[in-house]
Amino acid sequence: MKVIKFGGSSLADAVQIRKVCDIIISDPERRVVVVSAPGKGVNDPVKVTDMLISAASAALENGTEAGLAAMETVIERYASIARDLGVDHVMAEIAPDFRARMELDRSLPTKFTDAVKAAGEDNSARLTAAYLCKLGCNAKYVNPGDAGMYLSDDFGNAQILPKSYELLNKNLSGMEGIIVFPGFFGRTEAGETVTFPRGGSDITGAILAAALNVDVYENFTDVDYVYSANPHHVENPRPIPVVTYREMRELSYAGFNVYQEEALLPVYRVGIPVNIRNANNPSCPGTLIVPERNSEIHEDVRVAGVACDKGFTSVYVNKYLMNREIGFGRKLLEMFEDEGVSYEHTPTGIDDLTIIARSHYLENGVLDRITARIRSELGTDDVQIHDGLSLIVVVGEGMKHAVGIAAKATTALSEAGINISMISQGSSEVSMIFAVDTADAIRGVQALYNALLA
Repeated sequence: MKVIKFGGSSLADAVQIRKVCDIIISDPERRVVVVSAPGKGVNDPVKVTDMLISAASAALENGTEAGLAAMETVIERYASIARDLGVDHVMAEIAPDFRARMELDRSLPTKFTDAVKAAGEDNSARLTAAYLCKLGCNAKYVNPGDAGMYLSDDFGNAQILPKSYELLNKNLSGMEGIIVFPGFFGRTEAGETVTFPRGGSDITGAILAAALNVDVYENFTDVDYVYSANPHHVENPRPIPVVTYREMRELSYAGFNVYQEEALLPVYRVGIPVNIRNANNPSCPGTLIVPERNSEIHEDVRVAGVACDKGFTSVYVNKYLMNREIGFGRKLLEMFEDEGVSYEHTPTGIDDLTIIARSHYLENGVLDRITARIRSELGTDDVQIHDGLSLIVVVGEGMKHAVGIAAKATTALSEAGINISMISQGSSEVSMIFAVDTADAIRGVQALYNALLA
């Protein structure tokens, strides 16, 4: 058995859904299908999820009638796809479902919005199942809550509850035919609809793959491979045929948007490979995400990729004899914790320590309050703020087996005239991180790619 997931671009219109269903029926092992809501299509410039959020906002701000008026545009989009696929009858289920969600209680806006957002995936699954049945398949729509997909009640940011894995295995493993399962949402223990963060259909697919202990989780998107650099930054970057979980996690952290990084966790824990593939080019083998590389691959692949992400701020703290002051680092980090700020990196010296955090956590006076406390409570000699930073990450499990990677990287940045504000390398040696001014970030990626991968 395989779990196979399709993103919104793969389900944007009837043409794409036909491609998706051809892919499904081409392999009898593809028995659990996770679908997203329709994304942007040739004639549809807006994602359905965004349309649903707008409809929910209209209802919250101006009442049920305003929400229903906005929802009619969504219903017509599904009706158009259904007509093109020749499954008009399914609209007898889909249209009333969309409209009913506008009548739900709005006293808790986040709960109401989650119920509306989830309708995109829910009805995409009904539509896909109907077309598979038309093709002669034994296909069945399955509601996540009914199947045992129980989530926390953090509306818009739900987490899987541990008991779900056993329930999903029990309820799905004995089903015959093709299971069409909506991504992105589940049910709280109180029976409310709740969603994962955006991109949550990847998480749904990974949870099902882990629950059913499948051989592979196939994640179809709109690119042939995960590439060793962003194609918008580097021309014709090298494709990555095999990447480890840890490498993919590092690349996702640094801005690779091919795969939702949180979605690796369920399959990572049980060691199930993930195959990233292109729904528009299904003959391409794509990128395989695996638990670990074998020794032969280690020798051949030093660096897997180079990525960058912007929007970071560094808080530099200096105090003479800091290293002898027990508890200094804990006190400093508690100041960030008290403001709800998570840190990304903490490079240190004997008498200095730098905290790097995402800039958006430090807005609305947060940074001013933290720095005031640092000066007043820690007796520091100096505190400096450097914002407008980007982090460039060089990733590769094979780097720990190679000599001179760091020297090549720093030389490449130096020759490009790029000043390095911070260098960090963890003990695992899976990645090296360079903090640079955002204005230099793309040139830095290009310089590192040319030095290490070209």
